[in-house]
Amino acid sequence: MISNDVSYNTQNLIQQLMLSYRHAFHAGNHADVLKHWVYSLVLDYFNQKDKAYWVMDTHAGAGVYALNQAMANKTAEYQAGIARLQAQQAIPAIFSDYLQAVDACQTQANIPLYPGSPAIANYFLRDSDKLRLFELHPADHALLAQHFASRGRHIQVGFKDGFDGIKVCLPPPTKRGLVLIDPPYELKEDYSRVFDCLKDSIKRFATGTYLVWYPMLMRTEPDWMIAQLKTLAPSYLHVGLQVKAPHADGFGMIGSGMFIVNPPWVLAAQLAEGMPWLTQTLGQDASATHLLEAVSR
Repeated sequence: MISNDVSYNTQNLIQQLMLSYRHAFHAGNHADVLKHWVYSLVLDYFNQKDKAYWVMDTHAGAGVYALNQAMANKTAEYQAGIARLQAQQAIPAIFSDYLQAVDACQTQANIPLYPGSPAIANYFLRDSDKLRLFELHPADHALLAQHFASRGRHIQVGFKDGFDGIKVCLPPPTKRGLVLIDPPYELKEDYSRVFDCLKDSIKRFATGTYLVWYPMLMRTEPDWMIAQLKTLAPSYLHVGLQVKAPHADGFGMIGSGMFIVNPPWVLAAQLAEGMPWLTQTLGQDASATHLLEAVSR
C-alpha cells in the first residue's frame, strides 16, 4: 500500500515546486522521446516472460499531456520531438512499440495527447503486473490520480516524495521489477538524491532494473552524478543524445541521457541499432551526436 504521508521536508519541497516545474511545458520533446523509447524497450523485454512484475516511477508527473493546450504550446517542444518522428516516412522497426504506445494514447480522445511515463507503462502492463506511481506536485498528483482512478489496486498513486516512497515497494513481492527515477533536477540536491536513492534501492533489490534519466547541461552536476552511479552498478548501459550545440551563455538543456542498471541483455544491441537514426531525426544542428556505453563486470 502506498502511503500518502507527507513529511516536514516534503512539505518544504512542495512549496518550492508548486510554482516551479511542470512537465506539461516539455511533454513530447527530444528528452521524452529518448526516455520513453528506452523505457518501452525495457518494458517489452519484461513482457517476454510470463512471470508478473512491478513498475515503480518516482516522479510520475500528470500521466498524460494535451499537446493543444497552452502549457505544451508555450515552447512547443514536442514539435522538435515526437512530431518529428511521426512525420518520418520510413521509421525503423525498433521504434514501433514506442510509437504504438503514443498512438494508443492519442486515439483515446478527440485532442492530441502525449503519454507520460505512467501511460507508457500502463500500455505495456498485463493484468498480472502492478504499477506504483509517486508524484509530489499537488496539481499533477490530482491529474495523475484522476487519470488512473478506475484501475484500482493494479495502479496506485502516492502523494509522496518518490525518493522516499520507493523504499516501501522494494523488493516487489514478485521479485521482478523495474524502477524509473526521473526527477526534474531543478534542485541541485536532486543529483545527490538520485545517487542515494539508487544506492539504497540496489541494497533492497539488487536484481532490479533501474532507469535513471538526466538532462545534459553545461554544468558539473550531471557528470558528477553519472560518475557516482557507475560506482554502484556491476552492469549498466549509459546512452545519451545531444541534439544541439550549447548556447553561448551556457544555459539550457542540449540533450539528455539514460543510465540503466541491470539492463536487459538485448538492450545494448537495440540502442546501437536505433540511436544513429534517432540522432539524425532529432538533431537540431551539426553538433548532434549520441553516446552508448555498456559495462558488465
